[in-house]
Amino acid sequence: MSEAAPPPGAQPGPDGLPRCPWALSSPDYLTYHDEEWGRPVRDDAGLFERLSLEAFQSGLSWLTILRKRDNFRAAFGGFDPAVVAAFGPADEARLLADPGIVRNRAKISAVIGNARAALAVPGGLAALVWRYAGGPAPAPATLADVPSSTPASKACARELRGLGFVFVGPVTVYATFQACGIVDDHLSGCFCHKAYPRN
Repeated sequence: MSEAAPPPGAQPGPDGLPRCPWALSSPDYLTYHDEEWGRPVRDDAGLFERLSLEAFQSGLSWLTILRKRDNFRAAFGGFDPAVVAAFGPADEARLLADPGIVRNRAKISAVIGNARAALAVPGGLAALVWRYAGGPAPAPATLADVPSSTPASKACARELRGLGFVFVGPVTVYATFQACGIVDDHLSGCFCHKAYPRN
């Protein structure tokens, strides 16, 4: 019986730099990986955007969301929580008719409700989520070493739900941690690992 192939570690990109393997499957992923994923996001609007897009991604390909991102930003007022919190029934109808975004009524309603919840978070949404940033952790060597959720993402999701947020399960929250640099899940061999200070 042959052994299964080992899970992949960092792989060379088109410029020869080693990257997380998922970044090499499309030019959109490559740009997102190199220029954004894992860089610390500390402002409320930026963190609210990532949390919202991760919620929209649930059940879909992240590439689908990435390619519609500019449309999402235009439709949701740049993900400014104060703007989105003021959306009413006419805005919901507009969003449901917008072919440039994911037209899912439950997710659209969730983003609007989450914007209202974000405005009520003492100290702001970004400060709350960043409280769950841990200390230095071993770098994942392969994709198999990257978790889908952690005790911190479970605790953060629980706190967010207690404040009225929805579509914020531990997996969605952990993906937000990754996107916003709260954790550094670039593989140990990736040129982006430890590239961005977190303190």
